[in-house]
This record gives sequence, C-alpha cells and structure tokens, in this order.
Amino acid sequence: MPVRAVKNDTSVFPIDWGTLAPLHLKARAVAEGLYAGAHRSFRKGAGVEFGGQRPYVPGDDLRFFDRRALLRHDKLMVREFETETDRALWICLDATASMSFRGEGAPGAKIAYAGLVAAALARVAVASGDPVGLCWIGGVGVHGLPPMGGREAFERVIGAIEGASAAGDGSAGEHAFERALAPVGRRARRGSVIVLLSDLLDLPARSMGSFGALGTSGRALVAVRVLDPSERDLSFRGTVRLRALEGSAIVEADADLVRPAYRERLAAIAAAWSRDLAARGGRLLDVTTTDPPAEVVRSILLSIAEARR
Repeated sequence: MPVRAVKNDTSVFPIDWGTLAPLHLKARAVAEGLYAGAHRSFRKGAGVEFGGQRPYVPGDDLRFFDRRALLRHDKLMVREFETETDRALWICLDATASMSFRGEGAPGAKIAYAGLVAAALARVAVASGDPVGLCWIGGVGVHGLPPMGGREAFERVIGAIEGASAAGDGSAGEHAFERALAPVGRRARRGSVIVLLSDLLDLPARSMGSFGALGTSGRALVAVRVLDPSERDLSFRGTVRLRALEGSAIVEADADLVRPAYRERLAAIAAAWSRDLAARGGRLLDVTTTDPPAEVVRSILLSIAEARR
C-alpha cells in the first residue's frame, strides 16, 4: 500500500487549509463564478416511473387504463406511477489521517481541497433547489447532516467541514467503511446523487463494493480520488524513509527505483474503482490538489449527468 511522509506523530490532524481558506468565500466563488446561470438542477422535473398495476375502480382516470391487460387477462386494470421528487446530493467526505497530507508546493491538505470541492458542490446544489446531505469516513469533530435545502444548508455544510479534523485508519475494522456509509444507504432515495471524495488509500478491501452497492434503486454514483501531486508522482529523490499516516508501516527505499512500481500500484487502484463504478453506471474522477477547483466541480457535474443517463 502506498505510504506518505509523516509531518508529526499526533493521531489527530487539524485541517491545513493553506491558501484554500477562507472556505466560505472560496467555495462561493468557485460555484458562482463558474456556474451562475449555467447549472441545471440535479432534478429532471416532476419525473415519473411506472409503479405497477392494480384493479380498476370507478372514478379512476381512464388515461391510465391498461388495454393490454384487458386483452391478455380479461381484467380491467390501471397503470400506477411513482413520482420521483428526491434529487438529494449526498457528499461522503473522507477524513481519515491520510487525507491530512500536504506536500511541498500544494495549496492545502487533501482534506482541505476535498472540503472546498464539497462545499462548492453544496452551493451549486442549493442554488438549484436541491437538498444536500453530508457523511464522513473517519475524522474527529465530524457530524453528519441529513439532506436539507436553502441557504441554511450551505452554511451548515461549511460549519461541519470547518469543524472537522483528520484522524483514524481507514483500514481498521472490516466494516468501518460500511458503517460510515450506512446513513446514506438507508436514507438516499431513487434519483439521489452520491459523491465520494477520498484518496481511496488504506481503505478496507470491501470498500469499493460497499460504495458501489449504493448505486442501486436509481441512485447515481461519482467517486473523486484526491491525491497530492508529490504523492501521485512520488517526487522524492534518492533514499527516503516514509511512514504511513495510517497504520505503522515504515518504508526505506530509493524513490527513483521504486517509482515505476509505485505509480503502477496507484493506477491499478484507480482502474479497479473505475471498472466497478462503470459496471454500476457510476464514474471515477482522478484529481490532484493543484487542479483548479472550478474545473473539478465542472467535471463532477458532468460525471453526474453521465451517471444519470
């Protein structure tokens, strides 16, 4: 498993915002500067889905009379429809210890960048009338938010992200990842959009399947892998000593020699997630903390549109 350079020995890492602060203003600028007047709601309008048939009773709307049922079964039946009104955006934010990493030259830690993207997405959603919910993987000082709309929703998302710190080992506990996503699985309805922001490192083997399982019942999935550029490229030179932010792994190696295998392993993780999500109609995006946040938000919205189709 790839490892990262450790900045200190504490197990709780306050968010290193760097130049990504203040979150409220940065998120608002990202969302409004790029999508003002251009973003279409996650909603498709008052869409309907065929919900089955039932026997005709006097007074039923004859427009929904099922002629085929009469011809086949000699029964008077009417077709029922289910109105799809839930277009909630669920944001799942990884706050495990590895997300605290900030390499040289990066604008902020990975969790800070993911938080900015999450907040900008929330701003876009509430401006379009869509409710936003928030759940966490790991972290301390974190609290989930049920889906809600309006200006208050954006403010609550901002407050929740600013009050969090990175902590915890994502691979500790076989079912920890599943428990973190359980509120989404229980509450997200047909038509909901679920976005995961994570480095996808040090997660349990079953995490990919657990997230993919949320894509049932007409829910759209997008996973965004957030890496630091030095982490993605292993840009260190010569012999280095690296210790994992999660767990106790320590590695001494020649960075130049292990770099090809390291990059191959990162690519394999992304490929596995991409294949699994694609099979379920979802999408994977690979980004770094130096990518323009507005372009990342744009790509996420495009991926959501593709997943919905």
